[in-house]
Amino acid sequence: MAPIVLKGKNYALLVGGIVGIIALACYPIIVHPMMHPEEYKKVQKINRAGIKQEDIQPGSKPFWWSREYKELG
Repeated sequence: MAPIVLKGKNYALLVGGIVGIIALACYPIIVHPMMHPEEYKKVQKINRAGIKQEDIQPGSKPFWWSREYKELG
């Protein structure tokens, strides 16, 4: 069985369909949060209530890689 070769309009429809599906999948992940940040900030505030960021990611500790770069330099 020979492969089907798409030319002209059919090829444009295939490529356009693939691009459209990717764009449709990216909308709820990328575009909607950027256009409606207040919804996500409210949810983030509720989810992070009672969590102190200093306990999870202390600002006083050096980065893990800073020692390695000092040794190399």
